[in-house]
Amino acid sequence: MVSALIRKSAAGLCVAALAVLAPAVVQAAEPWGIPHEKPVVLKGRVVEALCHLKGVCAPDCGAGKRQLGILEADGRFRLVGKGQVDFAGAAPDLAGFCGREVEADGLLIENPAITLFFAQGVREAGSSAPFTPTDRFKTQWEARNGAAPEWWRADPESNAILAENGPLGIKGLLPQPKP
Repeated sequence: MVSALIRKSAAGLCVAALAVLAPAVVQAAEPWGIPHEKPVVLKGRVVEALCHLKGVCAPDCGAGKRQLGILEADGRFRLVGKGQVDFAGAAPDLAGFCGREVEADGLLIENPAITLFFAQGVREAGSSAPFTPTDRFKTQWEARNGAAPEWWRADPESNAILAENGPLGIKGLLPQPKP
């Protein structure tokens, strides 16, 4: 009986040692409280969504102006819907990886209606470097427009569209007043 306990203890120590020594993917994704969210590290090739899904391709994945996604090794396509910046996508952060393998840390939202990936960090596949935050949109926006506490309210392009078409996108159509 004592020898059986010793064998079980030794086996347990071996498993614990292997767990400590095994290379781990350090996950930094911060939960945002979105229904159906799951922190994951996706591994795959950065592709332009429209090119992958419909064959309508632009050079260089659209140079950061088109929606991008990650094509996993098993053929699953994950649309990258958002980066770290409020109301902004991750295309500026992923464009430099066009056609290359990456690891992206973030939140997989598997809602019954649509599955999206919200990238919080990205790095070259196989790298041990920390994930680079997906906040390049804000840096680029501020270089063009200056700093603003809420970029989406100060955005000249958005404000021009709202002025021309109204808040609902149809000239003259206004939201119903709140009771």
